[in-house]
Amino acid sequence: MSRIIGYARVSTEDQNLDMQKMAIEKYAQEQGLELILYVEKISTRKTERTELQHALKAATKGDRFVVYKLDRLARSTKELYQLTDEMGQRGIDFVSIHDSFDTTTPTGRAMFGMLAVFAEFERDIIQQRTKAGLEAARKRGRLGGRPAIDADTKRRIVKLFESGESAADIAKEYGIGRSTVYKVLKEKEV
Repeated sequence: MSRIIGYARVSTEDQNLDMQKMAIEKYAQEQGLELILYVEKISTRKTERTELQHALKAATKGDRFVVYKLDRLARSTKELYQLTDEMGQRGIDFVSIHDSFDTTTPTGRAMFGMLAVFAEFERDIIQQRTKAGLEAARKRGRLGGRPAIDADTKRRIVKLFESGESAADIAKEYGIGRSTVYKVLKEKEV
């Protein structure tokens, strides 16, 4: 039997979840479906949204994943598309109450298709801006990436490692990543 997997989120501890919870509870009651509600107080900037992960894991084929508003689920069109696409592939419908977005209807499925187009458009714009920024920097004489490590510093890194210093300690001392230390050591072998 289908269920409602509800997800409500606010960004800070002092914000209130009541409006979202009441709207999702009302929707579940109107649909006559069991509700399992997940709530959390965390910013979308945080990648570890534990309750969202629990909600997604709990949702199974035939369920409806319900949020009050699209921005409660995702920070960008791309992220929203990725999440809703994953749900669609698993046979889970998606509903955003406030935005009237409902993949159980033909209109909602059409809107989902448009969302995919906007996600691709957003990705293209980001790539174009990045390329334009790098090109502008090159014209000003700047190169992308981190500054190269000079030969003298590389020799010191190798000597420290050979004398028993750990890669982590060397990395801290020179303000570089541990992987960079290993890259320098690998260059020495060649």
